[in-house]
Amino acid sequence: MKEYVMGTTKAQYFTKEQNTIADMAKAIGHPARVAILECLVEANGCICSDFVNELPLAQSTISQHLKALKKVGIIKGKVVGTRVYYCIDKTVWREAREAFHVLFNAGQTMDDC
Repeated sequence: MKEYVMGTTKAQYFTKEQNTIADMAKAIGHPARVAILECLVEANGCICSDFVNELPLAQSTISQHLKALKKVGIIKGKVVGTRVYYCIDKTVWREAREAFHVLFNAGQTMDDC
C-alpha cells in the first residue's frame, strides 16, 4: 500500500500498519466512496459518467471522491481515449482487506466489558 504523511496526527509515532489502516479508513469513510467501490467491484471497472448515472452526485463531486480513493491506491485510473477508466487495484484491495481482518480479529477472545 502507498504511504501518505498524515497532517497533525503525529503519524511517525504509529506503526506502518496503524497508519495504513487509518489512511484506508479515512479514504472509504464516506458513503459515496463506499458506493463507488461497490460499483467498481460489481462492474469490474467504470468511467466517471457511469458513476454520475448511478449516484445522486455531480460529476465534480464524484471526481473528488475518486481522487481520494486514488490517493490511497485502492483504485487506479487508466486513460482510454478521452476518458479515464477506473478499477480496483487488486493488490491494494487485498492488503486493505488483510489489514482490517487482522485488526477486527485481534479481539475475538475478549470478554464483554
